[in-house]
Amino acid sequence: MSGTRWLDEDEQRTWRAYVRTSQLLQEALERQLQRDSGMPHAYYMILVVLSESPGRTMTMTELSAMLQYSVSRLSHAVSRLEEKGWVRRVKQQEDRRTTVAELTDEGFAAIVEAAPGHVEEVRRVLFDPLTPGQVRQFHEILATILAAFDHRADAEPSRALDGAAQ
Repeated sequence: MSGTRWLDEDEQRTWRAYVRTSQLLQEALERQLQRDSGMPHAYYMILVVLSESPGRTMTMTELSAMLQYSVSRLSHAVSRLEEKGWVRRVKQQEDRRTTVAELTDEGFAAIVEAAPGHVEEVRRVLFDPLTPGQVRQFHEILATILAAFDHRADAEPSRALDGAAQ
């Protein structure tokens, strides 16, 4: 294929280090949350987003877009969280077609209990090996990459969030 911009040696080394680091980080967070709180990282993220939302509620469409979860993945996870009594789904009064996910008091208590261990694991595997200067550089690098994604999303034609959210 002509025009392929192959990675040079430094880029290839950096890319592979990033992929491996990302995998190890996700695995460490998953293990810690399962061991200490009995929940997958995906469920933890749902609880965190709801806990930080006004009224501890968010429409399923907004939640799906925020977490970049497919609607079916989110629906399955919320069903499991409902079984635990941590989240409930309610129809919005103004528009009965819209479903709202609401964090229950039990769900809030679960996130409060899980957060200290999770934060300690994030600190242990991500921040402790870095100097304060490296943490600042890391943030700047990530902010640059995220801005490029935001710019790309702004340039793409808008998509309906009727289930197409990834």
